[in-house]
Amino acid sequence: MADTQTTVALNIGSQRISVGIFDTSKNGSLILKGYESESITADPGLEASRESQIRIALTDIVEKLKISKSKVRYVISGQTVFIRFVKLPPLQDDNIEQLVTFEAQQHIPFPINDVIWDYELIKGGEETEAVIVAIKKEVLDEVNGTVNQSGLATAEVDVAPMALYNSFRAAYGTPEESTLIIDVGAKTTNLLYAEGEKFFTRSVAIGGASVTSAIAKEYEISFAEAEQQKITNGLVALGGGHTEALDESVAALATVIRNALTRLPAQIAQTTNYFRSQHGGSAPKKVLIAGGGANLPYTLEFFSEKLNLPIEFFNPMNQVAVSKGVDAEKVQREAHMMGELIGLGLRGIGKSLINIDLVPDTVEATRAADRRKPFLVAAAAILILGFAGWAFLKNAAASNAEDELRIMADVQEELAPQERQIKRLLKAEEALGKVAGAYTSLESDHAFWFELLGELRGSFANDAVWLTELAPLYAYDPLAEKDVKNSAKQVVADGFTNSQGSVGSAIISPPQVKEEKPTRKRGRRSRQLETITPVVAANAIQITGFWRENPRSQNVVSDLLQNLRNNSEIFSFSVAGPEGDQITLSDEQLLKISVTGAEDDLGFPFELTLPLARPVAVK
Repeated sequence: MADTQTTVALNIGSQRISVGIFDTSKNGSLILKGYESESITADPGLEASRESQIRIALTDIVEKLKISKSKVRYVISGQTVFIRFVKLPPLQDDNIEQLVTFEAQQHIPFPINDVIWDYELIKGGEETEAVIVAIKKEVLDEVNGTVNQSGLATAEVDVAPMALYNSFRAAYGTPEESTLIIDVGAKTTNLLYAEGEKFFTRSVAIGGASVTSAIAKEYEISFAEAEQQKITNGLVALGGGHTEALDESVAALATVIRNALTRLPAQIAQTTNYFRSQHGGSAPKKVLIAGGGANLPYTLEFFSEKLNLPIEFFNPMNQVAVSKGVDAEKVQREAHMMGELIGLGLRGIGKSLINIDLVPDTVEATRAADRRKPFLVAAAAILILGFAGWAFLKNAAASNAEDELRIMADVQEELAPQERQIKRLLKAEEALGKVAGAYTSLESDHAFWFELLGELRGSFANDAVWLTELAPLYAYDPLAEKDVKNSAKQVVADGFTNSQGSVGSAIISPPQVKEEKPTRKRGRRSRQLETITPVVAANAIQITGFWRENPRSQNVVSDLLQNLRNNSEIFSFSVAGPEGDQITLSDEQLLKISVTGAEDDLGFPFELTLPLARPVAVK
């Protein structure tokens, strides 16, 4: 795990995942201590397969860099957020927060309670602008869940265009001439304009995936095949008979790529006109190109031809040192794709100009609790000192003469009401502590099942395996003999329907106890039997499902079970033996799997019983 002084930066793109680990040099600049990136071949339009590949790629990077459980700063891509630049009238600083909140309610196209939003003030000339950024809560929770399931905690959430702008200002300073940064991603292209202190950004729904889709449509092949053709043989055709010297098939592919990119210069021209008319900017004099979509040969020449401007690759590494343990050649090759990571690294050392933070509600609640801790500690210290001072005065008075004792008795009598009040308060505090502890325990058990389902979903994300039933067990002993193991009971209420469709069959509810309680009826005391259902603690989960043969694995269930062994915090794969030593459970002790069946069976059944790391109360 990275230490607390290290900044871990994560960029989750549509077709590329990258992580950078940054430290600070003695002069306050960034040092790149670790870097890894992986590409994703899934079609960005197919969210289910894409999310699975993102989780696998991110988990792989986390293991390579050994940053599990680190707090990470990550960026949200431009197409998932709403960005609006709003001009503000001259106001006192005390009124800006209220005015920006009003503007956010007017411009954000969703109910304000359904989004997470933040803003930053941008001063360009005499006017002040606020850039307002918002994202729907469910979209942010989904991305944050993917990050957390990969073993990372959330520190801050930035937006890709803002992080890219911060890295540009750190590497190139304050540009006097208007500069355009074209960040070509997979699904979108972010256009960033910088001129002095002015800043403007817009996302255009054209990117590398648009080129791949055009190839797939032209040649009637799959998205994956088209992506491979683009990477292997693709280049951008230029004007003036450029393709005449190329092989016929390569020239045809280059023409398809050029036609797919031709819409982008038109969007750039429209955005430039908007920047000039609405924000008082100038036409760009220089263009920097960034992002993975700019990797095709002759991309720079294509934009230079269309925009008639000098173009070069964006290099955010100008002011960043590279540690010896980092692959310098890879960093040099991918530098134009590392702008967002550098921007996040600058956030970690407090040298970013725009600081947008879109943290989920759960992260904000944790921050608020951490902010309250110093005040609670200080209050407790004051209370302890108060009692200590009172005790000191009492002991000092006891050593005086009898007159002093009588005076002290009078003082003690005067303080008696305060003492009784303090005792009442302490008693009330103890009662509130018990109630709070009960709520905390209840919430922990409630959240436990969502965490359990998240782990199973992440570890068993495979098209060769599907789960059909999960059942909590209590009184389960993984080391007991087979017939004793089977005596473990499912924690399911009477009346539930099991997988065979019968009601109550093979389903055991927690035992019930009859207890006599006194009641009054017509002036007499009588006793009445009341049924009490005790709390049952589940200590294992029984999972049933089906699996089918997979050419990459003879037993895909065992492979997926290994994922849980490596990453799970919910399940325990070792138990205390008879001698007190820890015994690691084998697959045979956990898994009952069938490898035979009829020829027309779609899959073979399996049953998996996993002990929990801690018992969980089920009422």
